[in-house]
Parts: sequence; C-alpha cells; structure tokens
Amino acid sequence: MLYPTAQDWRAAPRRKVLVFGMSGLGKTHLSGLLRASGGWFHYSIDYRIGTRYMGEAIVDSCLAAAMSHPYLKEMLINDAIYIAPNVHTHDLTAVATFLGKPGSPQKGGLPMAEYATRQEAFRLAEIAALNDTPHFAERAKALYGYDHFICDTGGSICEWVDPENPDDPLLNTLSEECLLVWIRGDEAHTQELIRRFDRAPKPMAYQPAFLARVWTDYLNENKCTADEVDPDAFVRWTYAQALSHRQPRYEAMAKWGVTITPDQIGGLKSEADFVELIAGCLSDG
Repeated sequence: MLYPTAQDWRAAPRRKVLVFGMSGLGKTHLSGLLRASGGWFHYSIDYRIGTRYMGEAIVDSCLAAAMSHPYLKEMLINDAIYIAPNVHTHDLTAVATFLGKPGSPQKGGLPMAEYATRQEAFRLAEIAALNDTPHFAERAKALYGYDHFICDTGGSICEWVDPENPDDPLLNTLSEECLLVWIRGDEAHTQELIRRFDRAPKPMAYQPAFLARVWTDYLNENKCTADEVDPDAFVRWTYAQALSHRQPRYEAMAKWGVTITPDQIGGLKSEADFVELIAGCLSDG
C-alpha cells in the first residue's frame, strides 16, 4: 500500500486517498469535510464523467428530443438557444437521466438495446475518469497547491475491476496513487439504502453480465415482454440484488487498502480525526 504503516501515514507530506463503496454511505460527505479543512482537493469521479466524458452524449440526447418539437427545432436551427448539461458534484441528475431505465416507452423506459448502449458508454467513461486520478492528484498540487487529495468514486467502481487479479490494471493504477478506503455498511445500512431507493428509484450502472441475468429473470418472473416492463418497478426489483452482487466485490477490493464504516465517518469532526481514523486501520510497523 501507499502508506504501509500508521507512522508512514501520519508523517506523509502528502496524503492521497480514494474512497469507495455503495452510494449513500458517506463518500461525498467525507470528501466535503476534508475539502472544508482547506488542505484537501476533492476529485469527484461522477463529476468528471458528466463534464468530460459524457457531456457530448448527454447534449446529443437532449438535442434529439428537442428537435422533435417544432418550436425548439426552429430555435436550435437558428442558433437562438443552446443546450448544455448542468452537472454538480452534489447533483448528478444529468448523468442519471441520460442513463435512464429500461422498459415501456409509454412509462419513460428505454429499449434494452439503447439502454445497454448507454450503460457501455458510462462504463467506458467511468474507467477513463478513474484512470485520470493520477493526473488530477498532480494537478491539484501543481496548479492549486493542495498537499492532500481525495478521490470520491461512484458506487459502480467494483463492476469494472477484478480485485482477485494482482495485475488488474485499474486497481494497480489507483493503489499506486492513493490509499484505497472502503466504506463498509452493515445490514442496517443496507436496509436503509433499499428504503431510500424504493422511495426514489434512480438509474444505476450495472456489470453487463449481471444486467443480462436480472433482465431475463425479471421478464420470466413477471411473465411480461420488454415493452410491458415498468421501468421503476424493474430498477426497484434489481436494487437489492445489485447490493448483494457488489458486496463480495467490495470485500475483495478492500484487500487493496483499508476499511472504515459510515458510523466512523459520522463521528468525524475534523481533518485530524480522519488522519487518526486511517492511522488506526494501518499497522504500527
């Protein structure tokens, strides 16, 4: 690891961490706490995806929809208006809406072929954004003078790596640059995430093989065709399975770094608290 011992971590002139885990367990909260301390640069993978790697695709999908409306078409053709996604680190509606949900077009769903195409675009975008981590760590120091760096990843990072492979290219790139920190939720956290998702189902990114399996299972279990699928019902049905699918992948990734919990994050009041929390996860050397 980048910091083999607690002493190495405490004495490091530059501390660089990458936090991963299911969305909703505290990655962005922790990033905000460290950023507010004044010495940490916050690199949001989701923000990078939306602004650098998927911005054009999002705009094109909006343009296609707008061009079907005569008034908006006239405005666009005459360059009287323009369309641009508004992406924030705390609001990724533009990316999520582009990803969409599969199912009945009458209920706002996408055909599975189009949905899978958008999923693949997101997969490539997330991998590219993750591979940009070393660049942004160096940029944070060279341009802005930040000594410390936190990479705030999306929940789907575990879908694109093979943590059992010591030669996994993405994990090697990330672990050489940052200390990997897993935020591990317990069963109570999982149930709360499911309750939140059930209240407001949102698009997600899935590993292709997992998506193909759950889509087939859903159609068979509900005895329906693709055009009859309620998009929200499908993603609600899939969410708990996605959590179970991801948990062992996160656990395997945790061997590349250290593990903390949402409750520990909730107890942090300062940067110094975080430094000591991570030190407690490392050996004394």
